[in-house]
Amino acid sequence: MKKYLYPSLLVVFGLMAAAIFIFKKPAVRTPEFIERQGSLSAGKEWINTKAAIEGLLAKLRTNPDDQKSRLLLAQAYMQEGRVTGNHPYYDGAAMELLEQVLKSEPENFEALCCKASLCLTQHHFAQGLGLAEQARQLNPNSGFVYGLLTDANVEMGHYEEAIKMADKMNAVRPDLAAYARVSYLREIHGDMPGAIQAMDMAVKAGYIGLEQTEWTRVALGHLYEVSGDTARAHGNYLMALVVRPGYAYALAGLGRIAAAGKDYPKAIKLYQQARITVKDYAFADELTDLYRLSGQPAEADKMAKESIDMLADAAKEADSNEQMGHYADRELAYAYLKTNELDKALEHAKIEYERRPDNIDVNETMAWVLYKRGQYPEAQKYMQVARRTGSKNPVLLGRAGLILTKIGKTAEGQALIENSLKMAPYLNAEVEAEGKKLLAAR
Repeated sequence: MKKYLYPSLLVVFGLMAAAIFIFKKPAVRTPEFIERQGSLSAGKEWINTKAAIEGLLAKLRTNPDDQKSRLLLAQAYMQEGRVTGNHPYYDGAAMELLEQVLKSEPENFEALCCKASLCLTQHHFAQGLGLAEQARQLNPNSGFVYGLLTDANVEMGHYEEAIKMADKMNAVRPDLAAYARVSYLREIHGDMPGAIQAMDMAVKAGYIGLEQTEWTRVALGHLYEVSGDTARAHGNYLMALVVRPGYAYALAGLGRIAAAGKDYPKAIKLYQQARITVKDYAFADELTDLYRLSGQPAEADKMAKESIDMLADAAKEADSNEQMGHYADRELAYAYLKTNELDKALEHAKIEYERRPDNIDVNETMAWVLYKRGQYPEAQKYMQVARRTGSKNPVLLGRAGLILTKIGKTAEGQALIENSLKMAPYLNAEVEAEGKKLLAAR
């Protein structure tokens, strides 16, 4: 009997071990943070942020089912992506954490809002809108969710709905984020004084030195810049740098002011400093123009290629992953115009247009790409849609004027060009040069 007992026991133990292996709960992966570099690592803010993140990671190691800590870590990573510009890593890490929370708690309101916010950051606007609507069903009394709905509707070109959502946000909780959204809606509807007033309120509602407040102060500076008031723009950028030393977007703002004064070496230096601190395609894009304006075509071409490579990598990731990866086709369309690859520019402009045909910025992109290809009547169709909210953005007006002159509406086109050049000719060197050339030929 015994000779059969031991093999039987071995079989039983083997089956038990296999069952443990098969049914064992898999370990939940928690993405680690990346140490900040350079000026971003200086000061108490990073010390406090790092300590908070390390504390959350420690809690999750002790208790992998702590969804509250997982959600807080996702929010911290979203903010790190914003501060450092390292969206490819931190947005992916935050999304991974949020998916873990939502798997355990499918109706977690905060997690749904964070996921919607991440989708908007990655330019997955339709998905972000759907998630924000889902979150609103769970909590219709949250100001934050109405902010998400404002942003998503703006990006999808649903401007009347965006205004309703912004009004609800301000009714629930008027704060920095609410005032900033009102400012943008006023701006795209042509009310520049009202936009400046609302953004000024947003700045005053924030805590001086925090990234969100100084981002808002830079946005206020840019509104002054677009209005032609470079002195006030300059003052806001300087203030942001005083209270948040090394802030990349303030450095870029000062770079634009230097470029407006034709001081291209200074502008290039400021943008280079901004790029060292934060990974943002826009800095490389601006540097492309600055190198060209300063008579450095080889550097301009190099920077243009770098811009395209950055955007193409993001677009490729987005195509292979419905949830993550930055949709960058609109930016790619402009980038390919700078390398005179007009077919590729049109290809990407069309891809973006298919996603959101009602958005005014997307229609402006289509119009400008078609203008550069010499398809003027077709360009005008898109430009009409781009101008439907009454925006007074000088670049938009200049482009609209150039297109109108090409289809025979000379007086109307020249008036728009003159208005654009009078307001802020420095905003777009290409539009400025073409506009001046056309007016000189009258």
